[in-house]
Amino acid sequence: MTAETLNELKLAAEFPPVGTAAWEAAIQKDLKGADYDKRLKWRTDEGIVVKPYYRAEDLPVTAPAPIVRGTGQPWSAVTPERAPELDIDAAPFHEQGGTAVQEIAFALAAGAARVADGKTPTWFGVRVGSNYFMEIAKLRALRMCWAQVVPAFGLPRAEMKIHCRTATANKTLYDPYVNLLRVTTEALSAVLGGCDSLCIEPAHFDAHLAENVQHILREESSLDRVADPGAGSYYIEALTDALARAAWKLFQQVEAAGGLDKYPVADELRKSREAKEKAVASRRSTIVGTNNFPNPQDRALAEAATAPASWRLAAAFENIRLRTERHAQATGKTPKVLLLESGDLKMRKARSTFCQNFFGCAGFDILTSDELQDADLVVLCSSDPEYLELAQAVCPKTKAPVVVAGNPAGQIDALKNAGVADFVHVQSNAVDTLTQWQDRLGVRS
Repeated sequence: MTAETLNELKLAAEFPPVGTAAWEAAIQKDLKGADYDKRLKWRTDEGIVVKPYYRAEDLPVTAPAPIVRGTGQPWSAVTPERAPELDIDAAPFHEQGGTAVQEIAFALAAGAARVADGKTPTWFGVRVGSNYFMEIAKLRALRMCWAQVVPAFGLPRAEMKIHCRTATANKTLYDPYVNLLRVTTEALSAVLGGCDSLCIEPAHFDAHLAENVQHILREESSLDRVADPGAGSYYIEALTDALARAAWKLFQQVEAAGGLDKYPVADELRKSREAKEKAVASRRSTIVGTNNFPNPQDRALAEAATAPASWRLAAAFENIRLRTERHAQATGKTPKVLLLESGDLKMRKARSTFCQNFFGCAGFDILTSDELQDADLVVLCSSDPEYLELAQAVCPKTKAPVVVAGNPAGQIDALKNAGVADFVHVQSNAVDTLTQWQDRLGVRS
């Protein structure tokens, strides 16, 4: 469509610019009084607050584009055996549960120490996880920050090359082909972030599939033809700037402490790791196929022996499910959980679905019915007002422990007096709860 045609259509007049105030007013109207920050803003593991939308006015005054673009040359696809020799390897920071800010800051500190010793590093090794936009911004922010470090030593700006490998900390034994989806987004983040070389590691799927991801990104997606695909994206530019500022602040703290050797790196990584584990245990953070949406047909005992010895976010849930598998292998019996639906259709279906995911994460056999049947554990799925009458009717008729799906405030004591043994809900720590029920149901360790 030509410019003349556009002028004739007068599209600019028919679609005038919409200011930020108008957008905010529309959002507040749709929220109907709900808390804007709680509903629409996201606080990342790094402590960065992500807004629901970004506009041109959010673009930061950042370093010139060439700094974040790197060499501007297409990335090289490599196998682990052909990876470049690294001067600085930031992979351990990621694989031990560190945040993107910690990865950048600690890599900068390691690089600064090398420069101080008269050895200017070129190749930096970085692991890439599944937080898609964050990982893109991480590579760009790393380049921006490194461009400030070297001149501080009175040296000309040094070249930085980044070798990326897909992470292992977020990979799973169960539902292994989700790992293929994970490495695909990770590889895409690495490429869009401007890596110079990339290694996709198979994670319980065939090695040739890892190679195919590289071919698809290059040959079918043509991602080797653009130097900095994220340039100009309001969100990516703002996220890059926020990461760079936070990482630079932490880098200065490390330097003030005397460098990495004197800074409590291990303690800081442990805190980040524990925060991530807590989010997964409460299922506020989802690992598809492991702590949510489990595939009941999956078995992983054979794969367990090949799992990496390093820390993995899914390990706590996998250990629970492997325990159930070993028990079934030894006894020929898997605990059976009956989801007893009753009453209000909407609530019983919602709570039944929740419990199917919840107890399915332990590898238990799940049966859904509106009639009481033999089971090792009975879970009542209904609405809060109906629970007490339902519990009083069901508990005397079964020898199995009875659990309520939900947290009906004001009725807890009455339900316990009726025979209810436990309550499961969105605030439950799934790791603790499932482990306790394995113990009570006699599942061998």
